[in-house]
Amino acid sequence: MIRNVRVWILASLVALRPLPAQRWHLVWSDEFDGPAGARVDSTKWRYALGDGCAINLCGWGNAEREYYGDEPSNVSLNGKGQLVITARRAPLGLQCYYGPCGYVSGKITTQKRVDFQPGRVEARIKLPAGQGLWPAFWMLGANIDSVGWPASGELDIMENRGSKPGITSSAVHGPGYSGATPFAHEHTLGGRAFADDFHVFAVEWDSTAIRFFVDSVAHYTLKRAEAETRGKWVFDQPAFININLAVGGIFDGDPRSDTEFPAAMVVDYVRVYRASADLKRR
Repeated sequence: MIRNVRVWILASLVALRPLPAQRWHLVWSDEFDGPAGARVDSTKWRYALGDGCAINLCGWGNAEREYYGDEPSNVSLNGKGQLVITARRAPLGLQCYYGPCGYVSGKITTQKRVDFQPGRVEARIKLPAGQGLWPAFWMLGANIDSVGWPASGELDIMENRGSKPGITSSAVHGPGYSGATPFAHEHTLGGRAFADDFHVFAVEWDSTAIRFFVDSVAHYTLKRAEAETRGKWVFDQPAFININLAVGGIFDGDPRSDTEFPAAMVVDYVRVYRASADLKRR
């Protein structure tokens, strides 16, 4: 009897033991090393420019109010191993789709530089705060130019409404579940603001599920079977990374008079991993 109890206890402990962590292998990163005022590495990133009208989506499809530029005052290294994207009030004379531009900011993308297979993508970021600010760290399917959106798929690793400085959200967009997607989830920091310190935002995805993390806490998981109740699963393909600080638009509205400019989004690093098992199969 005692032996059976011991066996039962051991079996219970084994059942409760957490599964071993996925073994990840670093395959790409940008630590943003370089002198203050330097541009981003052009072998890794390119700048998205303008107000989105070049792709027939003025305001980048979201009624955003910023003009993206590539000036060091908007996108540059700070000499401390960090990237700084800064939103500012626009100079007089700069025109946007709605008239004189209200703001200038920055967006960088790995599109047409490097795409990434399913795995883990993470960044350590300190966010700005203020009504109408919209920092984002996200991914799009590499085939977007040929199939369009949302057929390309989109993974929103981190978005933040500046009016809610203690809350970020993650979302999945695809064919049949785009726009006001049902597959979204908010993460609350709890009495603190994301502008107070750096935090790590990450996504892990494979052929079965997509998992979003804030500071190693898995706050949202979308399983493939659930997504396929709405439409096609499109996340078995390469994707590219985007980082930007939007101003205004449908997500958080336009800035109020008390929103302070310049406003900065500071990125400490971006790192990409593949599962060791995937690398062995290559």
